[in-house]
Amino acid sequence: MENLVRSDERIDDLQINGYKIIQHPDKFCFGMDAVLLSSFAKVREGEKALDLGTGTGILPILLEAKTEGEHFIGLEIQHESAEMANRSVLLNGLQDKIEIIEGDIKEASAIFGKGKIDVVTSNPPYMTNHHGLKNPNNAKAIARHELLCSLDDVVRETAAVLKPRGRCYFVHRPKRLVEIFEAMRKYRIEPKRIRLVYPYVDKEPNMVLVEGVRGGGAQLTVEAPLIVYENPGEYTKEIYEIYGMN
Repeated sequence: MENLVRSDERIDDLQINGYKIIQHPDKFCFGMDAVLLSSFAKVREGEKALDLGTGTGILPILLEAKTEGEHFIGLEIQHESAEMANRSVLLNGLQDKIEIIEGDIKEASAIFGKGKIDVVTSNPPYMTNHHGLKNPNNAKAIARHELLCSLDDVVRETAAVLKPRGRCYFVHRPKRLVEIFEAMRKYRIEPKRIRLVYPYVDKEPNMVLVEGVRGGGAQLTVEAPLIVYENPGEYTKEIYEIYGMN
């Protein structure tokens, strides 16, 4: 373990299967959105799942723990994040199940081939390139802003790599839901299921979970809202269950 974790990094317990993840406190660390997406996504027995923009590899690791999928791939453009994700895979002894590839989302279909993947997940940058202050060379800025890829890039490459009737799962901001649906339909991915996430029961939603099917029929299910906090600092029962802390 000493060889896998550097002095300026930390190991976080993922509260499932004894799995842990390596993170750098000064870089971009995974958030609740990734954890919620890992519980919303479905990967069936024998299926291959690809996570676009995997960061430190949180989604492939959680999906391996929570689903019956056969093989999980994380694609990440930032060398430091990809290298850290690969060390987390080794730390958990998951190198036979999880593969971390350093590469560009915009080239996903060239890397993996067209129509080869059963499930795609992505926690893409929420903010457009012109929104808010940013440092283009900063890992956090790249994760949060559409500096290296756009929403259209993510959906286009998702559609390209998915098998017919393959499924995709995104987490994003509700204010961009119309854009998300437009992009999905543009590339013949039909929105099939959404769930809005609310910080408190009386507040506006701040996240949305979306499922789509490549070539699916037009029927959308809106699931019950997911409330994060019962009171300040106190999660709802469902959030505790998702985090494995019940």
